[in-house]
Amino acid sequence: MDVKSRLVVVLGTGGTIAGTGAGPDDVGYQAAQLSVEQLLRAVPALAGVPMEAQQVAQIDSKDMDWSVWQALAQHIREALARDDVAAVVITHGTDTLEETAYLLHRLLDVHKPVVLTAAMRAATSAQADGPRNLHDAVRVAEHAASQGWAGVVAVMAGVIWPGHAVRKSHTWHIDDAFDGGGEAPLGHITDSGAIVGAVSWPPPGRAGWFCLEAAGPPPRVEILTSHAGADGLLVEALLTQSQLAGHALGGLVVACTGHGTIHQGLTRALEKAEQQGIKIWRSSRVARGGVLTRAGDHWPAAGALTAAQARVALMLDLWGVPCGEMKD
Repeated sequence: MDVKSRLVVVLGTGGTIAGTGAGPDDVGYQAAQLSVEQLLRAVPALAGVPMEAQQVAQIDSKDMDWSVWQALAQHIREALARDDVAAVVITHGTDTLEETAYLLHRLLDVHKPVVLTAAMRAATSAQADGPRNLHDAVRVAEHAASQGWAGVVAVMAGVIWPGHAVRKSHTWHIDDAFDGGGEAPLGHITDSGAIVGAVSWPPPGRAGWFCLEAAGPPPRVEILTSHAGADGLLVEALLTQSQLAGHALGGLVVACTGHGTIHQGLTRALEKAEQQGIKIWRSSRVARGGVLTRAGDHWPAAGALTAAQARVALMLDLWGVPCGEMKD
């Protein structure tokens, strides 16, 4: 069966791309109202593309959780195992897309393309960007399948971003809402639908499936921020709660100032947490540059990962999954 005759499976999870409001403005809409079938019908240019729609979840992506990730992983695994499927496209919300994309990059040993897309405006907005993004994502998935490329990417505003690096960079802009945190795009999609600049994709992050859908609750990892006047109160509260709860705290990611620095008041509390077996990683609250390893560092640096991505990475590390993205 040639690639052109094979399906693109489109998995819906909700998000602003499926959101609706009372009018064409961008105020007061509600996310996750339209089904993935409705989203596809709103893109006439895709009418001739062999596709299959599956609704995995219907949530605002701010509410993304482990159970949805497990369901999504199961749908992806089942779709990619089918001979009649060329690629998978996922419609997602923008708020946690960087976490989902990073998690899938790390855990799925994909041999076919997996493309995430989203929207900054609801489907009823006069500026709705969802139809264009969904069209582009399906075209990128088809093109990548025809080239034999595999891996996880995100497509937003005509740009293809690597799944391990993509992150939200603006709260409401459309054209530059996402970037790669210093990594260059993998390619672009023109207004005519042509894909330019894409030569190859980075390989998947793992050699072998990690059975996410069968796994139990993940290790508990929380994010703290270092700031002026930071002390150890939140760390103390987390340690106390961890002793009382059945789901013990496993790690802390600190969104540090600058290049991985931490307020001395917070540092003392983190040292206490470390003595109790809590693993500490450092990311940065600065948008670009990340935290690279330097001589004399006490706690590991999370590299170019955002704090949210580093939290996912630390959960996987505590599970024993190597983290290839944390490097000098």
